[in-house]
Amino acid sequence: MAGPLEILRRPRFLLVILLLGFFFLASPLFTSHKDVFRSSQRYSPLEIFGHQDVGYREVTPVVFHHKPIEINATSIQKIDLNPIVSSKDAAKKQEKVLLLTPLRDAAYHLDTYFSLLTNLTYPHELIDLAFLVSDSTDDTMGILATQLDRIQSSDVKGLPFRSVTIVEKDWGVTTSQDVEDRHAFKYQAPRRKAMARARNYLLATALKPEHAWVYWRDADIVECPGTIIEDLISHDRDVIVPNIWFHRGEIEGRFDYNSWQDTRKSKKLLKSLSPDTVVVEGYPEFDTGRKYMAKMGDWRKDQKEEMRLDGIGGVSIMVKADVHRSGINFPAYAFENQAETEGFGKMANRAGYEVVGLPNYVVWHIDTEELPKN
Repeated sequence: MAGPLEILRRPRFLLVILLLGFFFLASPLFTSHKDVFRSSQRYSPLEIFGHQDVGYREVTPVVFHHKPIEINATSIQKIDLNPIVSSKDAAKKQEKVLLLTPLRDAAYHLDTYFSLLTNLTYPHELIDLAFLVSDSTDDTMGILATQLDRIQSSDVKGLPFRSVTIVEKDWGVTTSQDVEDRHAFKYQAPRRKAMARARNYLLATALKPEHAWVYWRDADIVECPGTIIEDLISHDRDVIVPNIWFHRGEIEGRFDYNSWQDTRKSKKLLKSLSPDTVVVEGYPEFDTGRKYMAKMGDWRKDQKEEMRLDGIGGVSIMVKADVHRSGINFPAYAFENQAETEGFGKMANRAGYEVVGLPNYVVWHIDTEELPKN
């Protein structure tokens, strides 16, 4: 009797196996399963096997059983920032400017401030004003409100501005605004940090999607071209500042030493300092050896001449709004050993933006010796 292995070797047995395999492969049952396999490469298992009918359908829709989604259109706002650009033809293109002024105990300056403000030649209907009043002990708020009401209620064509916002925020700052306190070395770092917070709060509150430019302007300017907005914008720079001097009789004094270029000496000094140290200019404690724009320039020469800056002062700054939107603000901490506007200049440079000054374009600041109590 033949064993199992001997039967498997017989030609007749092998022929029977081959015939059975051929008939199986050619059968409809195998074909339908083959099609399902191929289809499964295109559809999910739910689409393939999620039906009970005998005839196979290639696409089986999946139905989610829930109520229709309701959209409350009145609470949804779409903002398209793509059309908002900052160009040197700002007035012609109807680009809107946000003019920002932080105030603290500024009542003495406001009459002159508004006299200069109303003389701005950039179309007032394209300018939004915003003020932050903080820790004031004088009548800053009252005078501010009175002046703004006078302007905004005026029937004089072109005088009222597009809008006005007043922000009030106190931080408990008690340092006097007298020159002795304002410029004492021990108060400088805390003072600059507090000013940075004020600027950031004002910016965060007032900046709107429609703004193309942000113009920072201090309250204690006494002489300034009415065309300053157009003049600064015409350079089409990311950040630009004029030179800041003051009059003292016949003397032309240099005021703002916060607009500067770093030098080898200053860079060496910075490497030796703790990262938490805030450097302030004009004090023997920090002999930086920087190149100051205030010591350069002449208002009688070409006012369009530019110079690159690492740090900037805050008396008058024109900024493309997208620079601020990109996160470049005023550090209320030591950023590369600088704070507030000088830290802003450092941060803008670090981010790759153009930061320039105009050494021959002079804006005149009040002489601090003319202030009350000085």
